[in-house]
Amino acid sequence: MSNAKAWIGAFRLRTLPLSVSGIIMGSFIAKLNGFWDSTIFTLALSTTLLFQVVSNLANDLGDSQKGTDNEQRVGPVRAVQSGVISQAQMKAAVILFAILSLISAGVLIYFGTQNLPQQILILYAVLALLCVAAAIMYTVGKKAYGYHGFGDVFVFIFFGLVSVLGVYTFYSKNFDWTNLLPAATIGLLSTAVLNLNNMRDRVNDAHSGKNTLVVKMGGNWAKLYHALLILGGIACLLAFVFPLKQEWLFLAFIPCLVLLIHLKIVMNTRIEKDFDPQLKVVALSTFAISLFFMAGVLIIS
Repeated sequence: MSNAKAWIGAFRLRTLPLSVSGIIMGSFIAKLNGFWDSTIFTLALSTTLLFQVVSNLANDLGDSQKGTDNEQRVGPVRAVQSGVISQAQMKAAVILFAILSLISAGVLIYFGTQNLPQQILILYAVLALLCVAAAIMYTVGKKAYGYHGFGDVFVFIFFGLVSVLGVYTFYSKNFDWTNLLPAATIGLLSTAVLNLNNMRDRVNDAHSGKNTLVVKMGGNWAKLYHALLILGGIACLLAFVFPLKQEWLFLAFIPCLVLLIHLKIVMNTRIEKDFDPQLKVVALSTFAISLFFMAGVLIIS
């Protein structure tokens, strides 16, 4: 593996579309309600992408430090695990991208909190710091929450609630409780991606002391949990879109058909490594839901 290929692999490009799904959803809910700002949209995308890169690099670093990335691991070989990139180099990369993400977040907060009370600016600044801290502490440090089964909660909060609700408020300057439904959709489906990842790595994680929720509940219960995440996400989307009585918004349900087929495949899967291709299915389906919702809003507009 070349150095450049190792770094590209460390960025985990296939995770990036999922990371911006909440930003797209929240932004086009705002547009549907008559609010839009292309500067906020661009800055929100760049900030979220940088947060995700920080998370990916820190995950590579943390799992290598704890010995979780080893020969028994089912998933793809990680950058530090390969030996091409050292832990010191990865730590420097984490710091660099953490700084870049905070700079991007600072500019976003500056433009997004115009005409809002100073308390809101402070709140968003704290959220930005928490996003970086959550990205790093998933696997890094003695109290890495990903090793104690709390990864699902944090993914739901940051990929769903913070992403959708946070960016919507930048546009509208107010909070709308009904947006909890689409935020939950993105949060639940993003959590389903993490759940699949943990189902794939269940055996090695258990041996390495990484007590994910899947390790704690076991393979069969993890499948049931996965079904609840997928179906719950679809149900929340339906509960949000149906009362709006805008038929073009139902375009967002096209990728849900793929998710139902995916669910049947997961229920019939017996070998852990066979969960790996399904990560891409759920991640891209979630991204597609946000894109089809965007398309529906643009047609209406």
